[in-house]
Amino acid sequence: MASAVLPSGSLCAAAAAAAAAPPGLRLRLRLLLLLLSAAALIPTGDGQNLITEDVTVVEGEVATISCRVKNSDDSVIQLLNPNRQTIYFRDFRPLKDSRFQLVNFSNSELRVSLTNVSISDEGRYFCQLYTDPPQEIYTTITVLVPPRNLMIDIQKDTAVEGEEIEVNCTAMASKPATTIRWFKGNKELTGKSEVEEWSDMYTVTSQLMLTVGKEDDGVPVICLVDHPAVKDMQTQRYLEVQYKPQVHIQLTYPPQGLTREGDTLELTCEAIGKPQPVMVNWVRLDDDLPQHAVVSGSNLLINNLNKTDNGTYRCEASNAVGTAHSDYTLYVYDSRAGEDNSIRAVDHAVIGGVVAVVVFAMLCLLIILGRYFARHKGTYFTHEAKGADDAADADTAIINAEGGQNNSEEKKEYFI
Repeated sequence: MASAVLPSGSLCAAAAAAAAAPPGLRLRLRLLLLLLSAAALIPTGDGQNLITEDVTVVEGEVATISCRVKNSDDSVIQLLNPNRQTIYFRDFRPLKDSRFQLVNFSNSELRVSLTNVSISDEGRYFCQLYTDPPQEIYTTITVLVPPRNLMIDIQKDTAVEGEEIEVNCTAMASKPATTIRWFKGNKELTGKSEVEEWSDMYTVTSQLMLTVGKEDDGVPVICLVDHPAVKDMQTQRYLEVQYKPQVHIQLTYPPQGLTREGDTLELTCEAIGKPQPVMVNWVRLDDDLPQHAVVSGSNLLINNLNKTDNGTYRCEASNAVGTAHSDYTLYVYDSRAGEDNSIRAVDHAVIGGVVAVVVFAMLCLLIILGRYFARHKGTYFTHEAKGADDAADADTAIINAEGGQNNSEEKKEYFI
């Protein structure tokens, strides 16, 4: 391995000159002395290789630059900034920037940290190795800048159902340009983005056109940033949507729903809207309300029902958006309609029960008679008149027979 040799007197003279120089010149002379000392021992560099990697860092954080030597033979390592100013020569820092700090220095590595990185620090940094011939490679510092501000703006603070509104989201001064994503609740939507570049920084504005309905009232519209320098950066606005009333008629009385003559009918009108309806109106289609009908707020009360009250009753509700209604059809039954039905139901039940009992009794009787006749299968008696053969004539025979009945012998025949 060859090396260059400088006279020792020259090095001594340079050292003396550096010590006697004014403070402003002393630093430069000291750096020159180090360079001359290194040059006096420059190896040929056979087999040595410089290694480094590019660095990506978020603005305001710490970047670490590493100049490493493979197969080192104690050659001098130097780090320079993009303006080719020496940051570190060995373990000496000529550059008056305290953000650069030595992390590690050895024969095989020079590692330097740069704190509070800004966009102005971006660029190429050079690693130099004093060999023969000298080696040089560079590492690139890339600075990521998250959006300075994220703003969302809705064209209208209050929208009406069915209306199309414009929503804009702006991510200012980022690097690289950010990607904006839209969500309505949990559903992702698609917007249209425009990018503006200014001094290596990017401002992105995304526009979303949205047709709203009553189900969107109170739902958040979310603008979310997709950028390598930041996570979970988002802003949101809640939609405010006005919609016409939704109307429903509730039967309050009678609870069973059967309306008979003489009964009372009570209906309640339920109306929901935005803005909330403050009044409802009861009407009867094709006729006026009965004179005995009473309207109290959202309630309709009709006492002493009769068949002239039959008809369709409508509840109408209005707000600033529109009008809606709901209908109830009234049919009044005869006063005994429910009772007659109950009586008929009771009569049918009683008759059915009696018939069932009679049928059961007849079946039991038939079973008993059947068992009796099965055991006694026919018994009868015969009486023969005695003395008829000895009588002189027929009259005498009859008399003898009748008189002899008490003395006649009972005979039985059994049929099997």
